[in-house]
Amino acid sequence: MDLGGVVKDVVKKIVFLGSIYIPDDVAASLKAALDRETDPNAKFMLSAIVKNIDLASLRKVAVCQDTGMPTFHVALGDGFPIRSGLLDIIRDAMREATKEIPLRPNTVDPFHEKNPGDNTGRYVPWIDVELIPGDYVEIAYLPKGGGSEAPNKAFTLPPGVAWRELRKRLLETVVEYGPMPCPPTIVGIGIAGTIDAAVKLAKKAALLRNVGHRHEDPKVAQLELELLRDLNRLGVGPHGVGGVTTALDVHIEYAHRHPAAFSVAFVFSCWATRRGIARIYPDGRYDILSHPETYKKVFMEVPAT
Repeated sequence: MDLGGVVKDVVKKIVFLGSIYIPDDVAASLKAALDRETDPNAKFMLSAIVKNIDLASLRKVAVCQDTGMPTFHVALGDGFPIRSGLLDIIRDAMREATKEIPLRPNTVDPFHEKNPGDNTGRYVPWIDVELIPGDYVEIAYLPKGGGSEAPNKAFTLPPGVAWRELRKRLLETVVEYGPMPCPPTIVGIGIAGTIDAAVKLAKKAALLRNVGHRHEDPKVAQLELELLRDLNRLGVGPHGVGGVTTALDVHIEYAHRHPAAFSVAFVFSCWATRRGIARIYPDGRYDILSHPETYKKVFMEVPAT
């Protein structure tokens, strides 16, 4: 059994699923927003989004023309046989998936303005690796569109004013950028002792946690709900046309901070929040965690003759 070949095939599958099929939690949240919306312009925009999701699924094409900057979060078990070679396997899978799905090539050298055409390049795909107990590897594909990068913020605040400033700056950012991140968005907020840690936590919170899943700490969960309420009272709405749904959710993750510093990051994901996640075992078995039913329908059902 070629375990490397299995890993590459599974990575291509989650890139396919993550690029075409919006996760069930996100799709359900968008449909719920459409049901409760009363503003006619917002209702029109949400109707178009829901139709877009259905057409992408029906035609098996990317749900958004901006298929994102390819990033992966890898939770690598101590006992999984493939270690450093895993990164090259993921890069090769990304090259092949770009041509086979197909995906828009989005990786541009900032100095030489050249695009290799296969969604790879210097440090791309960006691959974040976390070591965990166990004998399996869990790989999450998280493509992020360019528009939703514009409002992302990271800063360090004086601890004495941090909570007040966090709320104020979040609301100001959402109003300032309006339709830029293609709302309704999912907002990740990271709090840590350094800016790089805050950004990493914000991105994982925004993209990996399902819509509607609250933080396990009740105090954090309450703040998530309060900020979500505040954002949806701004009236920005879907694609900035107004309405009661500017954000689908707010997710917060935090680390302990330095006594003199309170680092905060905001990471926005557009309405087309995409993810593909799989767990692979040493014997070649694997589970598709992000789209289990869609995977069965697309890859396992035999068409009727």
